[in-house]
Amino acid sequence: MTSSPPDNGPRVSRDEFDALFENVRTWGRWTPADRGAWNRVTPAHVRRASALVRSGTTVPMALPWNTVPGPDNAKPALHYMSDLGDVEAPEPSCHKDFIGVDYHGKGVSHLDALSHIAYRGQLYDGRAAREEVDAAGARFGAVSSLGPLVTRGVLLDLPKVLGTDWLEPGTAVHAADVHAAERALGVTVGEGDALLLRSGHFRRRAEAGPWNPDLGSAGFHVDAVPLLAERGISLLGGDGDSDVRPSPVEGVHSPVHALALTAMGVPLLDNLDLEPLSAACAAAGRYEFLLVVAPLNVPGGTGSPVNPVAVL
Repeated sequence: MTSSPPDNGPRVSRDEFDALFENVRTWGRWTPADRGAWNRVTPAHVRRASALVRSGTTVPMALPWNTVPGPDNAKPALHYMSDLGDVEAPEPSCHKDFIGVDYHGKGVSHLDALSHIAYRGQLYDGRAAREEVDAAGARFGAVSSLGPLVTRGVLLDLPKVLGTDWLEPGTAVHAADVHAAERALGVTVGEGDALLLRSGHFRRRAEAGPWNPDLGSAGFHVDAVPLLAERGISLLGGDGDSDVRPSPVEGVHSPVHALALTAMGVPLLDNLDLEPLSAACAAAGRYEFLLVVAPLNVPGGTGSPVNPVAVL
């Protein structure tokens, strides 16, 4: 991994990517299939994760609701007041508001359910996307099928490991970087874990200003995915959207999305504010914690805005 200039390579051909897709595919493994890798998390996993709570410090990870357009917020969230105490008869008076959002993008912390991404016309488990998703929503892989997740979370804080403020946009994270981060941080990613990658995205945004992450963002190279598959993760997320951009794969703009969601059945958390969690983990001297993820119960939804919470 380099910081100057950013390196998103090596390049990967479509044939190489398709072979990788087949190598990490878990179709037919679980029932119910549309919970995918969340089936890995058993009550025993939850109990072990709960034992990680020591200080009781809670760290939320959602970005503030962003109603301001910008290069990384092409479809701003909506928020307006619908009652200023002048609609219903007093007493008491009521204050009400409306919120709305097109959340799949770069401006909202959200979870991607398994119906979000199809590759070669297929969703996870080999379901035909055109048969399972239409204008009414998703009949397979909807966020409502997932329910909440409570498991062990692991933060791979790459800037902390490298002694830098952030990874430059376009920097790829490889399997060797995961191994190096585990050694440096004293943590090992295991079965049923939620893996969160901090690139320092939002520290860079705060100090250098916003940019369009579709054109350049730090994230995983596809050559790291076999390691994550081998470890048996249940969830992948970060302060970007997990993909290094530009994509190193010929003809595939979001290859880690395709591998995680469509091949492996691993939901994704995008656009998390991991700066407070980085500070909390450094103060605690450990990079593992109890993680709680409770997406909205939206029948047919392809994901949900979400505010994951780490408990140390």
